[in-house]
Amino acid sequence: MKQKIIFAASAIALLLAFVAGILFYTGQKEETASLLAETNRAALIRMHSPTIGKTDAPVVIVEFLDPACETCRKFYPMVKQMMADNPDKIRIVLRYAPFHTGSDKVVAMLEAARRQGKFWVALEALLENQASWTQHHAANVGEAWRLLGAIGLNMEQMAFDITSPEIDNVIAQDLADAKTLNVTMTPEFFVNGKPLPSFGFDQLKTLVEEALTENHAR
Repeated sequence: MKQKIIFAASAIALLLAFVAGILFYTGQKEETASLLAETNRAALIRMHSPTIGKTDAPVVIVEFLDPACETCRKFYPMVKQMMADNPDKIRIVLRYAPFHTGSDKVVAMLEAARRQGKFWVALEALLENQASWTQHHAANVGEAWRLLGAIGLNMEQMAFDITSPEIDNVIAQDLADAKTLNVTMTPEFFVNGKPLPSFGFDQLKTLVEEALTENHAR
């Protein structure tokens, strides 16, 4: 009987130590991510970053996005709705993280579309029809090109612009910043400089609500 009690006590102690270890590791991970974002705040937003929303909005969401990422496609309308639910209070800043094969070419198309004033139209067309040009986590560049040709872009100008060194520099800078901020997957979000404590739309929504509450309290 005594041995059983000792065994049970040891098992409980091990379990508690295991749980404590997980909580410590999670806390350390969150603290490291927050410190990293604070230290490298300059890497969050660049002058070239596409943005939508009021420039003085109290909440700024920085999203690292890959147009070939299925989860990015799923999150996009939800983030858009969150903006609509909080008019003039949220600004979105997009950063590129083309981790999927071929998606860097698609990002170049988006930047070329931006030069024609059709960035958001092009992005939404690509996301809404993602299944037609993305297979097995790789971008079919030809299909993406044909899709963008149907939204009224000057494709001759597009063909010239996608070869621009400036566009290559934008993509290279965003990838470098993603590495600096330890962004390894998409979508990755930062709310007023803070990274999500863990991945998920609920976590993003909570962080946004906290930022809105903090602003309202001032």
